[in-house]
Amino acid sequence: MIKKFLTLASLGLISTTAVAEDVNKRIDASANGVVSISNVSGSIEVSGWSRNEVEVTGTLGDDVEELIFERDGDEVEIKVKGPKRGSHDISSDLVVKIPEKSSVEIAGVSADIDIQSVHGSQQLHTVSGDVDSEVYSTDIEITTVSGDVELQGDDEITRAELESVSGDIEAQNLAGEVTAHSVTGDVTVVNSNFERVRLETVNGDIIFDADLANDGSFGLETINGDVDIDFNDSISARFDIETFNGDISNCFGPEPVRTSQYTPGRELKFTEGDGDGRVSIQTLNGDLRLCKD
Repeated sequence: MIKKFLTLASLGLISTTAVAEDVNKRIDASANGVVSISNVSGSIEVSGWSRNEVEVTGTLGDDVEELIFERDGDEVEIKVKGPKRGSHDISSDLVVKIPEKSSVEIAGVSADIDIQSVHGSQQLHTVSGDVDSEVYSTDIEITTVSGDVELQGDDEITRAELESVSGDIEAQNLAGEVTAHSVTGDVTVVNSNFERVRLETVNGDIIFDADLANDGSFGLETINGDVDIDFNDSISARFDIETFNGDISNCFGPEPVRTSQYTPGRELKFTEGDGDGRVSIQTLNGDLRLCKD
C-alpha cells in the first residue's frame, strides 16, 4: 500500500491543497512593443526600465491555474488564468517591469493599477479598483467603474481620456487635450496647459486651475455640483455660460442675467481678449466661480 502511494505521488496524481505561488520570470521584449496584462483580482504595478526585457514578480492566488507569460512578435502577454468555475482565492499581486518606451494595455476586474516611468501609450481598464499613472507626451485612456483616477503628466502634449462611474478624478501637469467624466465623484484638473478640455460630472464638483490656449476649446457640464475655474495667465475666448439653479461669480467683470422672470436660471455671455477660443459652461444645480490668476 505504501509503495502504491509513493508511485502515485511521484506521478503527481495525489491531490494537494493549493498554496500561493511566488513568481519571478523574465523574457526578452521589443524596445517599443506592446505589453498586455490581465489580472482579475489583486493589484498590478508596472514600471519602465532601460532593459529590453519584461520581468514579472509577485504572488499568485491559491487557486490560480497558471500565469501565461509569452511573447508574440512585438507583443508580450501576461495573463493570470483562474479556474473555469468561480473561485474566491485568485487574488494576485503582480509587479511588472517593461521597456520604458513600451505601450501598455491593462485589464482588471477587482484590481488596482499603478503605472510609473512608461513612455508609450496606455489603455488602463478596471471595474473595481483605483488607477494611478504617470504619462509622458503620449495618449492615455483610463476607465474604472468603482475607483479613483489619479494622473500625473510631464507638461508635454498628450491626449487623455479619463472616466470613473463612482470615484474622483485628479489630473495635473498635462498639456494638449483632456476629457474627464465622473458620474459620482469630483473632477480636479490643475497645473496644466490645454488646447481642448471637456469636463463632465453628474454628482460632483469640478475644479479647474490651468491654462487654455488662445484658440482653445473648453466645455463643461455638471448636474449636481459646484464649479470652481481659474484660468492661469491671459485668455482669449468667447464665454457662453448657463446655470439653472445656482449663483455665478465672475472675476472677469460682466454680470449674469436672468434667463426668465419665472425661473431661477441665469446666463452670462462675454468676450475676453480677441475671442479666439470658446468657453462653454452649463450647470443645473450648483454655484459657479469663474476667475483668472
